[in-house]
Amino acid sequence: MTRSSAAYLKSLNDNRSVFLNGKAIENVTTHPAYQQAAKSIANLYDFQGAPENLERMTYQSPKTGNRVGRMWQLPTNYEELVNRREALTTWAETHYGFMGRSPDHVASTLAGFYMGSHVYAQHGSERVAAVEQYYEYARDNDLYISYVIIDPQGDRSKSRSENGNADLTVSICDEDSEGITIKGAKMLGTGA
Repeated sequence: MTRSSAAYLKSLNDNRSVFLNGKAIENVTTHPAYQQAAKSIANLYDFQGAPENLERMTYQSPKTGNRVGRMWQLPTNYEELVNRREALTTWAETHYGFMGRSPDHVASTLAGFYMGSHVYAQHGSERVAAVEQYYEYARDNDLYISYVIIDPQGDRSKSRSENGNADLTVSICDEDSEGITIKGAKMLGTGA
């Protein structure tokens, strides 16, 4: 069974901290500013899982055997590549291309990371394992993942260290056998 709209909406109601105009939002799935966007994404999951769309929009996870969005598929031949493209095109057509960062966006990025995970081997086999395990977790839970891309604005005439708040933007502050530790902030998380 694929991820449903109900499961997606429930995942958003997890005590996350969301503020709008300085006021905390208790539930983004029912707040007027966000409820339509949440429902639009939820509708994609229901479209994907509808019996008449199941074969086109999903495939079996090689790990669990459950059906997951075809956006997670790692094509190994021409037919699989075409099937994946057709599924992503169909999904985009359901929202007429107006969802800037629908669930397939970062899923495709993670699929690419997985397919190129050998690149991470130069940083140790544990890095390869981390990339592969994260991809598999996201795939098998059919997650909608977002990212943030813009540094917070500061005085652009000065470097980060001259700005008086070197930790304002994200940077690596430590690295050890467990990985990296980052400190700072990023903004603009479309779909977050």
